[in-house]
Amino acid sequence: MPQRLFIGGRWVEPDGGHYPVIDPATEEKVGWAPEASRGQAEAACAAAREAFGAWSRTAPEERAVILARAAELIRERLGPYAELAQAETGATTPTARRMQVGVAAARFRRYARVEPAEWAIPPQINEAGVIGPASVLGALAVRQPVGVVACVTSYNNPWANAAGKVAPALAMGNTVVVKPAPQDPLSVYRMAEVLQAAGVPPGVVNVVSGRSVEVGEAVVASPDVDMVSFTGSTAVGQRIAEVCGRGMKRQLMELGGKGAALVFDDADLTAAVSGIGTTYSFYSGQICTAPTRVLAQRGVYERLVERLAAYARRLPVGDPREPGTVVGPVISAEHRERVEAYVALGRKEGAMVVAGGERPAHARGFYVAPTLLADCGNDLRVAREEIFGPVVVVIPFDEEDEGVALAHDSEYGLIDYVWSRDVARAFRVARRLRTGGVGVNTVGRNMEAPFGGFRRSGVGRDVGSYALHAYSEVQSIVWPG
Repeated sequence: MPQRLFIGGRWVEPDGGHYPVIDPATEEKVGWAPEASRGQAEAACAAAREAFGAWSRTAPEERAVILARAAELIRERLGPYAELAQAETGATTPTARRMQVGVAAARFRRYARVEPAEWAIPPQINEAGVIGPASVLGALAVRQPVGVVACVTSYNNPWANAAGKVAPALAMGNTVVVKPAPQDPLSVYRMAEVLQAAGVPPGVVNVVSGRSVEVGEAVVASPDVDMVSFTGSTAVGQRIAEVCGRGMKRQLMELGGKGAALVFDDADLTAAVSGIGTTYSFYSGQICTAPTRVLAQRGVYERLVERLAAYARRLPVGDPREPGTVVGPVISAEHRERVEAYVALGRKEGAMVVAGGERPAHARGFYVAPTLLADCGNDLRVAREEIFGPVVVVIPFDEEDEGVALAHDSEYGLIDYVWSRDVARAFRVARRLRTGGVGVNTVGRNMEAPFGGFRRSGVGRDVGSYALHAYSEVQSIVWPG
């Protein structure tokens, strides 16, 4: 049955009809997604505004009970939800189960944990006599909800990305309007069903989708929206920021990345290759945190290229539902063409294709072979622009200062990586890097550590308690002691 919009606690027929959602592995139709009109997008924002007052006054403990219930419902339905996520995104089975639906459940559970929302500030002597004779002034810092939050989500992980926005926003007492990516919105509607079943009041959560940019523009520009939380490309983020600036709206932007991976001569190459190799396999390289730009010290350069190429060649590419598959498809035919165009551009610019570069021989599906481009300079477009696919470029360097300078020579600054057995050097280099995060001898992430980027990789920080900060405003209350 075609999906309907979720506005004000009701399931609403879309004004714009429906469009097909396509399985990137089979090119078959997964289902029909609703195409909202501008008026329906604005109605969703108005519903969120109307619901905000009562929801913001709900006790944090009551909100936590609802979020915990949502987490349990997601866990109970993990199998069918993962199957849907896999059909929409082309993720492998372990990725769909653990990193998409499993992480979403964990995020709702995490934000069901009530944290203090106010802090006492040390008393201060008011010697200026602003309110009369010199007196002691007490003060509190209080975190208040922002209001209505527009959550504009990415296509690479509809479950975890949406949960990472919705859960902390609701925990802080905000109401939300979710505009999912047009490629895979059906999973986000399942999340709305879960939240409704968990007891979220009408209007607190709203979901509107569509292929037209009009829907997203209407949500972002709505006078009922106080904050926009966006995950996606830098180009779209810049357009959203312009609209937010006109309305002085709070922003949380997780944008593009071109992660530099500095591999020093003394690095554990096995660990480095395994970490960098996640670019080939994890979401088929469709992840902003991927170490896609490898900076290899000259003494290890040739061995690293050889081992990364061998790693790429032995990865099974194919149907993500097959147990042995490691690399599934990219999201669409258009995106496959974009990734292939970058590989062709790299060849033209003088890079050497030492692995991949050819379309895998599958009759159906949007597959890209894991590709390694060597002998690159940092001035090549393939080294400077986000490809968002299973493509790694390798650039040599000689001394530490040169490696750091190359890492800095980028418009992006989301996450960089350092591999070295010299721990003191690894942490010294990490602290020098102008980037939102640094992995030292790992590509793993601590899910309580702040996440966000420098420069064109974004604005703000979230994850863990930092997300509660992001989805709140700080108020001070001062009184005479």
